[in-house]
Amino acid sequence: MHKIVEIIYIGEEFMQLDRTDRKLLGALVQNGRATQAELGEAAGLSPSAAARRQKSLEDEGILRGYRADVNLRKLGLGATVMVTITLDSQSEEAMAAFEAAVVGSPSTIRCHLMSGRNDYLLVVRAASIEDYELIHRQEIARLPRVARIETAFALREVVNRTVPPRLFD
Repeated sequence: MHKIVEIIYIGEEFMQLDRTDRKLLGALVQNGRATQAELGEAAGLSPSAAARRQKSLEDEGILRGYRADVNLRKLGLGATVMVTITLDSQSEEAMAAFEAAVVGSPSTIRCHLMSGRNDYLLVVRAASIEDYELIHRQEIARLPRVARIETAFALREVVNRTVPPRLFD
């Protein structure tokens, strides 16, 4: 079994986390609304010490915010679609134009610049295959500088994490 290096990347620097900080982060990943008392218990700290450590993690940019975990399926967006995009050019102008436009794509929940054959990977949520057809025509195909679009539909979600569990070992 591998042992994770206990370092977190921050800008050009790394921040070393001790076991207490990792426990605190693990508790927050499990429950972002945990009270200071609950965080202290999970990390072996007093509530005030847990609050200080949490604030420090926020100040260092490790904790970037707190979000609700929304069940999109229950809101009618049951289809997860992976879309790879190849641009007609990898010039700075082409990539900047695409990236500025994709931010406004209301069905796209994630966009990654990729290495390899494709330039971008989008994660799109849709109500159905028919709904995705509209998204494809009205949103994705209209993005600037797109040369090729490839689509794959997720059959079932197996893992959905925001943080790899090994970080808390």
